Amino acid sequence: MLKNSGSRVALVTGGSGGIGRAIVNKLAENGFAVAVHYSGNKLKADTIVNEIIKNGGNAISVGGDVADEKSMKEVFDLVEVKLGHIDVVINTAGIMILSSIAEMNLDDLDQLYRTNIRGTFVISQQAARRVCQGGAIINFSTSVTRTQLPTYAPYVASKAAVESMTMILARELRGKNITVNTVAPGPTATPLFLDGKDKQMIDNFARATPLERLGTPEDIADTVLYLATIGRWINGQVIFSNGGLA
Repeated sequence: MLKNSGSRVALVTGGSGGIGRAIVNKLAENGFAVAVHYSGNKLKADTIVNEIIKNGGNAISVGGDVADEKSMKEVFDLVEVKLGHIDVVINTAGIMILSSIAEMNLDDLDQLYRTNIRGTFVISQQAARRVCQGGAIINFSTSVTRTQLPTYAPYVASKAAVESMTMILARELRGKNITVNTVAPGPTATPLFLDGKDKQMIDNFARATPLERLGTPEDIADTVLYLATIGRWINGQVIFSNGGLA
């Protein structure tokens, strides 16, 4: 893969997942060279990369545990070597484990926090060191931080940490012309969201928004594209992309 002569470069962690894949495709369609990160499924990431290249775009796949600082340093190094630089880092990588507080397995809690909190910190640290001036760092939270649904407490606590981390990093990068924001999707039709929910529960989530539907990964990708390109006056914010969910 040759370095870019002029294209902007984005690294998308969790880029082979539902929302991550939609973001990768949206960025590629809009002229970005994209590094598609995967944690375990290299074949899936490589398939996405091959599709982008077939359509005339520029992409590579990169793998590793987002919570492992050595592995992520190597990922950022590889992106810079293969694609020349990094303009945008979008961190969609995360896991969701649902349980009441009373019943939560603490080993599961540690796993959740390792990926969602430590992983976001590791990615944010590398991004703060690597992203070019005029670039953007975009993390991911959830609208459930406001809706307070039962059994979501462990997950929401991890995402509340992401929101706070993001707002502070935006201020720490003063003078570097780098925006740092968090996107907080509402109910979105991805495998992660749909897993374990019956039709009635899914329909209830859809009716909860004034638009009376679930979001799509493409809805979220549109928000990310805006923040990654022309949304330069939005900084240190949590953007709720949720169709009006209260």
